[in-house]
Amino acid sequence: MSPGDYGTKAVPSYIAAEAETTPLPKITVPPPAPATNSGKSLGDLPMRVVYRAVAVAAGVGILGASVAFAVLGRGTPAPAAVRAPAAQGVTQQAAVASGAAIGTATGAVATPGLSPLPSASSLSAGPQTSVSPEPSSGPVDTAMAAALHDPRVPTLPANERKLRRLHGHPAHIRGLVKDRRSGVALPRFTKSWTLAKASPFASRQVLPKVKGMSYRGLLVSCPVPIPQQETLRDTAFLAARWTLNHHPSGATITWTASQPMKAGKRKGWLLGYTVHYTVKGKKRTSAAALALVDVPDRKPAVVFVTIPDSQKKRWRDINAVMSSVKAL
Repeated sequence: MSPGDYGTKAVPSYIAAEAETTPLPKITVPPPAPATNSGKSLGDLPMRVVYRAVAVAAGVGILGASVAFAVLGRGTPAPAAVRAPAAQGVTQQAAVASGAAIGTATGAVATPGLSPLPSASSLSAGPQTSVSPEPSSGPVDTAMAAALHDPRVPTLPANERKLRRLHGHPAHIRGLVKDRRSGVALPRFTKSWTLAKASPFASRQVLPKVKGMSYRGLLVSCPVPIPQQETLRDTAFLAARWTLNHHPSGATITWTASQPMKAGKRKGWLLGYTVHYTVKGKKRTSAAALALVDVPDRKPAVVFVTIPDSQKKRWRDINAVMSSVKAL
């Protein structure tokens, strides 16, 4: 039977009605459970986030420090102000003590009367918390320390003192003795003075021996045989102490001159002094002088002359020597 066979007949209900469908089951997706450990670290974060976090932390730290400083700054500084004078006084006393210790032990410190150490009054002139000694170019100078404690050698005069004209008449001069080892030239005396074997000096002239005396006039030159100091004056001071080795045992010094000098175009320092000693129970003296000359590219040169009172007629030769010394 085809569909047209029904004609006008009613269509059966089981055909006209739509077929019932079975409802689909409802599917519900449960929400994801919170992760206990995501497994991500700081390295997984974007760099801009890390930079922002660091900047925020730094800003908070600076702000906190500023606030703390402002709060503490409002406190009264009275206790610190009260303690400051006492602490300053203790520090200055320690500085004076340390300065005195340095002055007697280091070669860089000048001879008393030359470059005196700072006094306690100068240290207390203004607020100071510490005193630093001048840098030293080398180890402790034992020669200067010994000279400062040597009772045979007094401190140099505080002011310049000119060499006075001494007794007698100067000897005749015939040219110069050119000491190339030391870098200086000095007068070559005739008649009274004679050239002698230079060793251990670089040049030497002597006066004739005096009967009954083992000591006679001496004129020598050589490179300075003692440690060189910071100034010509200090070096001359040590050199004068060294000249006591060429006087009778127990000799002492009193100063008669201390002045700068010119040795040609070079600078120098002149010291004049009287040497006191005892020979055979009798007190004797010698007139002496020393010229320390600055020599280019080498140690300073020493020209030293000493004449005993038994030959005092030749004392004026000391003036002639000191006025004739020249650097080569």
